[in-house]
Amino acid sequence: MIGIFRQKTPANALLLVFYALILKFPLFLHPVVPILHPEDNYLYRIILNGLDSVFHHFPVFYSVLTFLLLIVQATLFDRIFNHNKVLPKPNFLPGMSYILITSLLPDWGHFSAPLLINTIMIWVWYRMMELYNSQRPGTAIFNIGIWAGVVSLLYIPAVAFLLLVLMGLLTMRPFRIREWFVGLLGFTFPYYFLFIYLYLSGHWSWSNVIPRIVFTVPALPSSIWVTLGIVWLIVPFMIGGYFVQKNLSKFLIQIRKSWSLLLLFLMVAVLVILINRVNSYENWVIMAVPFAAFHAAAYYYPTKTLGPNILHWMIVAYILAMNYFI
Repeated sequence: MIGIFRQKTPANALLLVFYALILKFPLFLHPVVPILHPEDNYLYRIILNGLDSVFHHFPVFYSVLTFLLLIVQATLFDRIFNHNKVLPKPNFLPGMSYILITSLLPDWGHFSAPLLINTIMIWVWYRMMELYNSQRPGTAIFNIGIWAGVVSLLYIPAVAFLLLVLMGLLTMRPFRIREWFVGLLGFTFPYYFLFIYLYLSGHWSWSNVIPRIVFTVPALPSSIWVTLGIVWLIVPFMIGGYFVQKNLSKFLIQIRKSWSLLLLFLMVAVLVILINRVNSYENWVIMAVPFAAFHAAAYYYPTKTLGPNILHWMIVAYILAMNYFI
């Protein structure tokens, strides 16, 4: 399987869909209606209420929507990865890794605000990589700030992604205070519409605007299966990190900065899950994008494919056992 997805052929796009269908078919066997959490913000509540009014809490619909979202995210992530040559040769390993990672925990197959955020943050990561060669970055930085503001209106702890915008500017651009102000202005732009909405609806209050942020320790794994899922998340990440570090001197400067940006992405994603803990692992899916990049490196760089294939099939066996036999 690793050998197949190492190749960049049109047939692999269809194969990726079948691969996802096998791993994620339990979404349709055990459909779940989304549950609102206190951390879900105004925009996500509006989206979910709109979907509920149309589909009347029909659980299978959310399974279909989640599956389509994951396919779109995996495909978009793979295209961006190959377009920017983050790995030396184009392949489907980033998309495969994203599908594999998002199957490790059952909660990651639920329709949720963090899952929606991943679609936006894949695009934000792409636009931030493009800043390195941008001659007129003002508009791009403003748009990046807007999307970072939007994700905070979907999910309150995602306000931490403002740090990713600022650290990303520090990584990809020479320090210019004007560009930082443009990014901050873009971040606040979606809140202007929130202010107007709250004022016109008679709910204006600073307490309804300022996010309530409380740092907490994540819940300990509730079962051996969750623990194994976390192990299978970390082991390929460490292998991929080793190979990225080993080949770092061979990368162009832009590619080095892109990997640094992914590490920053992961650090901020960990910060997000430490804010306002929820009683599930749905918010952990916010880490899937940077983890998928390093997993792809773990499958790509070894010259002999036996090791990556064994690792891949062990993870697949765990996913199938957890979903079909437990």
